[in-house]
Amino acid sequence: MFFIVYVIPLSIILFFYLRRRKRKHLAAVRVLQGSYESGLTEPASLHPIIDPALCLGCGNCVLACPEGDILGIIHGKAALVKPTNCIGHGACKAECPQSAIELVLGTEKRGVEVPVADTNFETNVPGLFVAGEITGMGLVKNTIAQGTLVMNEAAKYATKDETLDVVIVGIGPAGLAASLRAKELGINFVTLEQDSIGGTIAHYPRGKIVMTAPVDLPGYGKVKIRETSKESLLELWNDAIEKTGLEPYIQTGHKVKSIKRESECLVVETPTDTYQARAVILAIGRRGSPRQLGVPGEEKTKVVYRLIDPEQYIGQKVLVVGGGDSALEAAVSISEEKGTEVTLCYRGDAFSRAKPANRERVENSRVNVMMSATPKTIHEETVCMTNGEEIKNDAVIVCIGGELPTGFLRDSGIDIEVRHGELE
Repeated sequence: MFFIVYVIPLSIILFFYLRRRKRKHLAAVRVLQGSYESGLTEPASLHPIIDPALCLGCGNCVLACPEGDILGIIHGKAALVKPTNCIGHGACKAECPQSAIELVLGTEKRGVEVPVADTNFETNVPGLFVAGEITGMGLVKNTIAQGTLVMNEAAKYATKDETLDVVIVGIGPAGLAASLRAKELGINFVTLEQDSIGGTIAHYPRGKIVMTAPVDLPGYGKVKIRETSKESLLELWNDAIEKTGLEPYIQTGHKVKSIKRESECLVVETPTDTYQARAVILAIGRRGSPRQLGVPGEEKTKVVYRLIDPEQYIGQKVLVVGGGDSALEAAVSISEEKGTEVTLCYRGDAFSRAKPANRERVENSRVNVMMSATPKTIHEETVCMTNGEEIKNDAVIVCIGGELPTGFLRDSGIDIEVRHGELE
Protein backbone atom coordinates (compact mmCIF):
# COMPACT_ATOMS: atom_id res chain seq x y z
CA MET A 1 0.00 0.00 0.00
CA PHE A 2 2.82 2.41 0.91
CA PHE A 3 4.50 1.61 -2.40
CA ILE A 4 1.34 2.40 -4.39
CA VAL A 5 0.43 5.58 -2.49
CA TYR A 6 3.87 7.16 -2.23
CA VAL A 7 6.64 5.50 -4.23
CA ILE A 8 4.90 5.23 -7.61
CA PRO A 9 3.59 8.86 -7.66
CA LEU A 10 6.97 10.17 -6.54
CA SER A 11 8.72 8.10 -9.18
CA ILE A 12 6.44 9.50 -11.88
CA ILE A 13 7.03 13.07 -10.69
CA LEU A 14 10.79 12.50 -10.58
CA PHE A 15 10.74 10.98 -14.08
CA PHE A 16 9.01 14.01 -15.63
CA TYR A 17 11.17 16.42 -13.61
CA LEU A 18 14.40 14.80 -14.84
CA ARG A 19 13.14 14.66 -18.41
CA ARG A 20 12.21 18.33 -18.33
CA ARG A 21 15.56 19.22 -16.78
CA LYS A 22 17.40 17.30 -19.51
CA ARG A 23 15.44 19.12 -22.21
CA LYS A 24 16.38 22.48 -20.68
CA HIS A 25 20.00 21.38 -20.46
CA LEU A 26 20.10 20.34 -24.12
CA ALA A 27 18.36 23.57 -25.20
CA ALA A 28 20.87 25.69 -23.27
CA VAL A 29 23.78 23.72 -24.75
CA ARG A 30 22.47 24.32 -28.28
CA VAL A 31 22.17 28.06 -27.64
CA LEU A 32 25.68 28.22 -26.18
CA GLN A 33 27.11 26.24 -29.11
CA GLY A 34 25.39 28.65 -31.50
CA SER A 35 26.99 31.60 -29.72
CA TYR A 36 30.45 30.03 -30.06
CA GLU A 37 29.91 29.10 -33.70
CA SER A 38 28.88 32.70 -34.46
CA GLY A 39 31.79 34.15 -32.50
CA LEU A 40 29.35 35.92 -30.17
CA THR A 41 31.07 35.13 -26.88
CA GLU A 42 32.29 38.46 -25.50
CA PRO A 43 29.77 40.54 -23.46
CA ALA A 44 29.86 44.21 -24.46
CA SER A 45 28.94 45.66 -21.07
CA LEU A 46 28.05 44.73 -17.52
CA HIS A 47 27.32 41.00 -17.29
CA PRO A 48 26.99 38.18 -14.73
CA ILE A 49 29.54 35.60 -13.69
CA ILE A 50 28.27 32.57 -11.80
CA ASP A 51 30.04 30.80 -8.97
CA PRO A 52 29.30 27.09 -9.61
CA ALA A 53 30.15 26.23 -6.03
CA LEU A 54 27.23 28.36 -4.81
CA CYS A 55 24.77 27.90 -7.69
CA LEU A 56 21.86 25.52 -6.96
CA GLY A 57 20.60 25.47 -10.54
CA CYS A 58 17.18 26.67 -9.38
CA GLY A 59 16.68 28.70 -12.58
CA ASN A 60 15.49 31.90 -10.87
CA CYS A 61 18.10 33.88 -12.78
CA VAL A 62 16.98 32.42 -16.11
CA LEU A 63 13.37 33.43 -15.49
CA ALA A 64 14.32 36.85 -14.12
CA CYS A 65 16.19 38.04 -17.22
CA PRO A 66 13.83 40.28 -19.24
CA GLU A 67 15.90 39.86 -22.43
CA GLY A 68 14.99 36.20 -22.97
CA ASP A 69 17.33 33.22 -23.19
CA ILE A 70 20.48 35.00 -22.03
CA LEU A 71 21.06 32.48 -19.24
CA GLY A 72 20.48 28.74 -19.21
CA ILE A 73 20.99 25.72 -16.97
CA ILE A 74 23.83 23.42 -18.06
CA HIS A 75 24.80 20.38 -15.95
CA GLY A 76 22.62 21.71 -13.15
CA LYS A 77 24.35 25.13 -13.00
CA ALA A 78 23.43 28.54 -14.42
CA ALA A 79 25.49 29.65 -17.44
CA LEU A 80 25.63 32.70 -19.70
CA VAL A 81 24.58 31.18 -23.05
CA LYS A 82 24.12 34.39 -25.08
CA PRO A 83 26.96 36.57 -23.82
CA THR A 84 26.79 39.37 -26.42
CA ASN A 85 23.03 39.80 -25.90
CA CYS A 86 23.45 40.58 -22.20
CA ILE A 87 23.02 44.30 -21.48
CA GLY A 88 23.56 44.25 -17.74
CA HIS A 89 20.05 44.38 -16.31
CA GLY A 90 21.25 42.76 -13.10
CA ALA A 91 17.87 41.13 -12.43
CA CYS A 92 19.61 37.73 -12.35
CA LYS A 93 21.81 38.81 -9.45
CA ALA A 94 18.86 40.19 -7.51
CA GLU A 95 16.88 36.94 -7.87
CA CYS A 96 19.67 34.50 -6.93
CA PRO A 97 18.89 33.02 -3.49
CA GLN A 98 22.50 31.88 -2.99
CA SER A 99 24.31 35.11 -3.99
CA ALA A 100 26.09 33.03 -6.61
CA ILE A 101 26.02 35.82 -9.23
CA GLU A 102 28.24 38.89 -9.47
CA LEU A 103 28.12 41.59 -12.14
CA VAL A 104 31.41 42.50 -13.79
CA LEU A 105 32.83 44.52 -16.68
CA GLY A 106 35.10 43.05 -19.34
CA THR A 107 36.51 39.56 -19.77
CA GLU A 108 39.96 37.99 -19.85
CA LYS A 109 40.06 38.48 -23.63
CA ARG A 110 38.31 41.82 -23.87
CA GLY A 111 39.09 44.59 -21.44
CA VAL A 112 36.70 47.49 -20.85
CA GLU A 113 38.05 50.95 -20.08
CA VAL A 114 36.21 52.82 -17.33
CA PRO A 115 36.98 55.97 -15.36
CA VAL A 116 38.38 55.45 -11.87
CA ALA A 117 35.89 56.70 -9.27
CA ASP A 118 35.05 56.19 -5.61
CA THR A 119 31.83 54.75 -4.21
CA ASN A 120 30.10 58.11 -4.77
CA PHE A 121 31.32 58.18 -8.40
CA GLU A 122 33.65 61.11 -7.79
CA THR A 123 36.81 60.79 -9.88
CA ASN A 124 40.37 61.58 -8.85
CA VAL A 125 39.65 65.17 -9.97
CA PRO A 126 37.85 66.82 -7.01
CA GLY A 127 34.33 67.84 -7.93
CA LEU A 128 34.32 65.91 -11.22
CA PHE A 129 31.80 63.05 -11.15
CA VAL A 130 30.79 60.36 -13.64
CA ALA A 131 27.40 58.71 -14.04
CA GLY A 132 25.47 56.48 -16.42
CA GLU A 133 26.72 54.37 -19.29
CA ILE A 134 30.29 55.71 -19.07
CA THR A 135 30.65 53.91 -15.71
CA GLY A 136 29.45 50.60 -17.13
CA MET A 137 25.79 51.00 -16.18
CA GLY A 138 23.45 49.94 -18.95
CA LEU A 139 19.97 49.64 -17.48
CA VAL A 140 17.74 52.74 -17.48
CA LYS A 141 16.55 52.12 -13.92
CA ASN A 142 20.10 51.82 -12.61
CA THR A 143 21.41 54.87 -14.44
CA ILE A 144 18.52 57.00 -13.16
CA ALA A 145 19.22 55.93 -9.58
CA GLN A 146 22.91 56.60 -10.12
CA GLY A 147 22.27 60.06 -11.56
CA THR A 148 20.21 60.98 -8.51
CA LEU A 149 22.87 59.67 -6.12
CA VAL A 150 25.67 61.53 -7.90
CA MET A 151 23.78 64.81 -7.82
CA ASN A 152 23.29 64.44 -4.07
CA GLU A 153 27.08 64.21 -3.74
CA ALA A 154 27.84 66.98 -6.24
CA ALA A 155 25.43 69.30 -4.42
CA LYS A 156 27.81 69.28 -1.45
CA TYR A 157 30.08 71.56 -3.50
CA ALA A 158 27.28 74.14 -3.87
CA THR A 159 27.89 77.68 -2.61
CA LYS A 160 25.80 80.82 -2.46
CA ASP A 161 27.96 82.90 -4.80
CA GLU A 162 27.29 83.62 -8.49
CA THR A 163 29.35 80.69 -9.78
CA LEU A 164 27.39 77.75 -11.14
CA ASP A 165 27.10 74.98 -8.58
CA VAL A 166 27.01 72.14 -11.11
CA VAL A 167 27.36 71.61 -14.86
CA ILE A 168 25.74 68.37 -16.03
CA VAL A 169 27.04 66.98 -19.33
CA GLY A 170 24.51 64.74 -21.08
CA ILE A 171 20.72 64.41 -20.90
CA GLY A 172 20.32 60.65 -21.15
CA PRO A 173 18.73 58.75 -18.24
CA ALA A 174 21.51 59.60 -15.74
CA GLY A 175 21.75 63.22 -16.87
CA LEU A 176 17.99 63.67 -16.72
CA ALA A 177 17.83 62.27 -13.19
CA ALA A 178 20.73 64.47 -12.07
CA SER A 179 19.09 67.53 -13.65
CA LEU A 180 15.71 66.84 -12.05
CA ARG A 181 17.36 66.32 -8.67
CA ALA A 182 19.38 69.55 -9.06
CA LYS A 183 16.20 71.52 -9.70
CA GLU A 184 14.52 69.79 -6.77
CA LEU A 185 17.45 70.86 -4.53
CA GLY A 186 17.24 74.41 -5.83
CA ILE A 187 20.90 74.68 -6.77
CA ASN A 188 22.39 76.75 -9.62
CA PHE A 189 23.07 74.45 -12.57
CA VAL A 190 23.02 73.99 -16.33
CA THR A 191 22.77 70.82 -18.43
CA LEU A 192 24.71 70.59 -21.70
CA GLU A 193 23.89 68.04 -24.42
CA GLN A 194 25.83 67.68 -27.67
CA ASP A 195 22.89 66.16 -29.48
CA SER A 196 19.23 65.85 -28.54
CA ILE A 197 17.23 64.96 -25.45
CA GLY A 198 17.27 61.27 -24.61
CA GLY A 199 20.95 60.39 -25.00
CA THR A 200 21.54 56.80 -26.11
CA ILE A 201 17.79 56.08 -26.16
CA ALA A 202 17.27 58.75 -28.84
CA HIS A 203 19.66 56.80 -31.10
CA TYR A 204 17.57 53.62 -31.10
CA PRO A 205 15.62 52.83 -34.29
CA ARG A 206 11.96 53.85 -34.22
CA GLY A 207 9.81 51.43 -32.26
CA LYS A 208 12.71 49.54 -30.68
CA ILE A 209 11.67 48.07 -27.34
CA VAL A 210 13.60 49.34 -24.35
CA MET A 211 13.53 46.93 -21.41
CA THR A 212 13.37 48.75 -18.13
CA ALA A 213 11.65 48.67 -14.72
CA PRO A 214 9.78 51.03 -12.38
CA VAL A 215 11.83 54.18 -11.80
CA ASP A 216 11.63 57.18 -9.49
CA LEU A 217 12.26 60.48 -11.26
CA PRO A 218 13.11 63.29 -8.79
CA GLY A 219 10.44 65.96 -8.69
CA TYR A 220 8.23 63.98 -11.08
CA GLY A 221 7.36 60.80 -9.22
CA LYS A 222 7.42 57.04 -9.64
CA VAL A 223 6.91 55.69 -13.13
CA LYS A 224 5.97 52.04 -13.54
CA ILE A 225 7.44 50.72 -16.78
CA ARG A 226 8.30 47.18 -17.77
CA GLU A 227 8.40 47.26 -21.55
CA THR A 228 8.02 50.28 -23.76
CA SER A 229 8.94 51.71 -27.13
CA LYS A 230 11.62 54.30 -27.70
CA GLU A 231 8.93 56.84 -28.59
CA SER A 232 6.99 56.27 -25.37
CA LEU A 233 10.11 56.56 -23.25
CA LEU A 234 11.12 59.81 -24.97
CA GLU A 235 7.57 61.11 -24.43
CA LEU A 236 8.04 60.38 -20.74
CA TRP A 237 11.37 62.26 -20.80
CA ASN A 238 9.76 65.30 -22.42
CA ASP A 239 6.75 65.19 -20.10
CA ALA A 240 9.04 65.13 -17.05
CA ILE A 241 11.02 68.07 -18.44
CA GLU A 242 7.87 70.08 -19.16
CA LYS A 243 6.04 69.39 -15.90
CA THR A 244 9.08 70.09 -13.72
CA GLY A 245 10.04 73.25 -15.61
CA LEU A 246 13.45 71.81 -16.49
CA GLU A 247 13.65 72.99 -20.10
CA PRO A 248 15.29 76.42 -19.44
CA TYR A 249 18.22 74.65 -17.76
CA ILE A 250 18.97 72.40 -20.77
CA GLN A 251 21.13 73.56 -23.69
CA THR A 252 21.21 71.11 -26.59
CA GLY A 253 23.75 71.27 -29.40
CA HIS A 254 26.52 72.10 -26.92
CA LYS A 255 29.39 69.65 -27.22
CA VAL A 256 31.92 69.91 -24.41
CA LYS A 257 35.47 70.27 -25.72
CA SER A 258 37.39 70.31 -22.46
CA ILE A 259 37.15 70.37 -18.67
CA LYS A 260 39.96 71.88 -16.63
CA ARG A 261 40.35 72.67 -12.96
CA GLU A 262 41.31 76.26 -12.22
CA SER A 263 41.65 77.26 -8.57
CA GLU A 264 38.37 76.35 -6.83
CA CYS A 265 36.37 75.90 -10.04
CA LEU A 266 36.07 73.52 -12.95
CA VAL A 267 36.07 75.27 -16.32
CA VAL A 268 33.89 73.67 -19.00
CA GLU A 269 34.45 74.78 -22.59
CA THR A 270 32.22 74.28 -25.62
CA PRO A 271 32.88 75.67 -29.13
CA THR A 272 30.83 78.77 -28.25
CA ASP A 273 30.77 79.18 -24.46
CA THR A 274 32.76 78.75 -21.25
CA TYR A 275 31.19 77.75 -17.94
CA GLN A 276 32.68 77.84 -14.45
CA ALA A 277 31.22 75.50 -11.84
CA ARG A 278 32.02 74.08 -8.44
CA ALA A 279 31.25 70.56 -9.68
CA VAL A 280 30.70 68.75 -12.98
CA ILE A 281 28.78 65.54 -13.65
CA LEU A 282 29.75 63.65 -16.81
CA ALA A 283 26.62 61.66 -17.69
CA ILE A 284 27.81 60.70 -21.15
CA GLY A 285 27.58 57.45 -23.05
CA ARG A 286 30.40 55.13 -23.97
CA ARG A 287 29.81 55.77 -27.65
CA GLY A 288 31.28 59.29 -27.55
CA SER A 289 31.45 60.88 -31.02
CA PRO A 290 30.37 58.83 -34.06
CA ARG A 291 33.23 57.09 -35.89
CA GLN A 292 33.64 58.41 -39.42
CA LEU A 293 34.59 56.66 -42.67
CA GLY A 294 37.32 59.12 -43.62
CA VAL A 295 36.52 59.05 -47.35
CA PRO A 296 36.05 61.83 -49.93
CA GLY A 297 32.51 63.20 -49.96
CA GLU A 298 31.71 62.24 -46.38
CA GLU A 299 31.12 65.90 -45.57
CA LYS A 300 28.00 65.97 -47.77
CA THR A 301 24.71 66.67 -46.02
CA LYS A 302 23.24 63.37 -47.20
CA VAL A 303 25.65 61.52 -44.88
CA VAL A 304 24.43 61.01 -41.30
CA TYR A 305 25.57 58.85 -38.39
CA ARG A 306 22.33 57.68 -36.85
CA LEU A 307 18.79 56.88 -37.89
CA ILE A 308 16.19 59.26 -36.49
CA ASP A 309 13.04 58.28 -38.41
CA PRO A 310 12.80 55.75 -41.27
CA GLU A 311 9.85 57.65 -42.76
CA GLN A 312 12.11 60.47 -43.88
CA TYR A 313 13.65 58.08 -46.44
CA ILE A 314 10.39 57.12 -48.20
CA GLY A 315 11.04 56.67 -51.91
CA GLN A 316 14.82 57.04 -51.56
CA LYS A 317 17.86 54.89 -52.32
CA VAL A 318 19.69 54.48 -49.02
CA LEU A 319 23.09 53.00 -48.21
CA VAL A 320 23.61 51.80 -44.63
CA VAL A 321 27.22 51.17 -43.62
CA GLY A 322 28.08 48.79 -40.76
CA GLY A 323 27.81 45.24 -39.47
CA GLY A 324 26.51 45.68 -35.94
CA ASP A 325 22.99 45.64 -34.54
CA SER A 326 22.38 49.36 -35.11
CA ALA A 327 23.25 49.06 -38.82
CA LEU A 328 21.10 45.97 -39.37
CA GLU A 329 18.16 47.44 -37.45
CA ALA A 330 18.40 50.72 -39.39
CA ALA A 331 18.54 48.94 -42.75
CA VAL A 332 15.50 46.77 -42.02
CA SER A 333 13.49 49.68 -40.60
CA ILE A 334 14.09 51.81 -43.70
CA SER A 335 13.37 48.90 -46.07
CA GLU A 336 9.89 48.61 -44.56
CA GLU A 337 9.03 52.11 -45.76
CA LYS A 338 7.24 52.61 -49.09
CA GLY A 339 9.40 52.88 -52.19
CA THR A 340 12.77 52.56 -50.47
CA GLU A 341 15.76 50.74 -51.93
CA VAL A 342 18.21 49.84 -49.17
CA THR A 343 21.73 48.52 -49.51
CA LEU A 344 23.56 47.33 -46.40
CA CYS A 345 27.33 47.12 -46.80
CA TYR A 346 29.93 45.76 -44.41
CA ARG A 347 33.70 45.42 -44.66
CA GLY A 348 33.65 41.85 -43.28
CA ASP A 349 32.33 38.64 -44.78
CA ALA A 350 29.74 37.97 -42.03
CA PHE A 351 27.62 39.91 -39.53
CA SER A 352 29.30 38.15 -36.61
CA ARG A 353 28.82 41.06 -34.19
CA ALA A 354 25.05 41.30 -34.67
CA LYS A 355 22.40 39.42 -32.75
CA PRO A 356 20.99 36.32 -34.50
CA ALA A 357 17.51 37.86 -34.51
CA ASN A 358 18.75 40.91 -36.43
CA ARG A 359 20.65 38.75 -38.90
CA GLU A 360 17.46 36.78 -39.51
CA ARG A 361 15.46 40.00 -40.01
CA VAL A 362 17.92 41.10 -42.71
CA GLU A 363 17.70 37.72 -44.44
CA ASN A 364 13.91 37.98 -44.54
CA SER A 365 13.81 41.63 -45.66
CA ARG A 366 14.10 43.56 -48.92
CA VAL A 367 17.59 44.77 -47.95
CA ASN A 368 20.32 44.26 -50.57
CA VAL A 369 23.40 43.01 -48.69
CA MET A 370 26.89 43.85 -49.97
CA MET A 371 29.66 42.09 -48.02
CA SER A 372 33.40 42.85 -48.03
CA ALA A 373 32.75 46.34 -49.34
CA THR A 374 32.61 49.90 -47.99
CA PRO A 375 32.24 53.36 -49.57
CA LYS A 376 35.33 54.59 -51.39
CA THR A 377 33.97 57.94 -52.62
CA ILE A 378 30.61 59.58 -51.94
CA HIS A 379 29.10 61.69 -54.75
CA GLU A 380 25.86 63.66 -54.90
CA GLU A 381 23.88 60.96 -56.71
CA THR A 382 26.09 57.87 -56.41
CA VAL A 383 28.53 56.09 -54.12
CA CYS A 384 31.64 54.32 -55.41
CA MET A 385 32.38 51.16 -53.42
CA THR A 386 35.70 49.47 -52.67
CA ASN A 387 34.58 46.39 -54.63
CA GLY A 388 34.41 48.46 -57.83
CA GLU A 389 30.64 48.91 -57.92
CA GLU A 390 28.97 52.31 -58.24
CA ILE A 391 25.45 52.50 -56.83
CA LYS A 392 22.78 55.18 -57.19
CA ASN A 393 22.19 56.87 -53.88
CA ASP A 394 20.16 59.56 -52.11
CA ALA A 395 21.34 59.06 -48.51
CA VAL A 396 24.11 57.36 -46.54
CA ILE A 397 23.74 56.27 -42.91
CA VAL A 398 27.03 55.34 -41.22
CA CYS A 399 26.61 52.98 -38.24
CA ILE A 400 30.16 51.90 -37.45
CA GLY A 401 30.22 52.76 -33.77
CA GLY A 402 31.73 55.68 -31.96
CA GLU A 403 35.06 56.86 -30.71
CA LEU A 404 35.23 55.99 -27.03
CA PRO A 405 35.53 59.16 -24.93
CA THR A 406 38.64 57.79 -23.20
CA GLY A 407 40.87 60.51 -24.63
CA PHE A 408 38.46 63.21 -23.48
CA LEU A 409 38.37 61.72 -19.98
CA ARG A 410 42.16 61.55 -19.78
CA ASP A 411 42.49 65.12 -21.04
CA SER A 412 40.13 66.12 -18.24
CA GLY A 413 42.57 64.59 -15.74
CA ILE A 414 40.52 61.48 -14.99
CA ASP A 415 42.40 58.24 -14.37
CA ILE A 416 41.30 55.28 -16.51
CA GLU A 417 41.44 51.60 -15.62
CA VAL A 418 40.84 48.49 -17.73
CA ARG A 419 38.46 45.89 -16.32
CA HIS A 420 38.90 42.25 -17.35
CA GLY A 421 35.97 40.74 -15.51
CA GLU A 422 37.57 40.90 -12.08
CA LEU A 423 35.40 41.03 -8.98
CA GLU A 424 35.67 44.15 -6.86
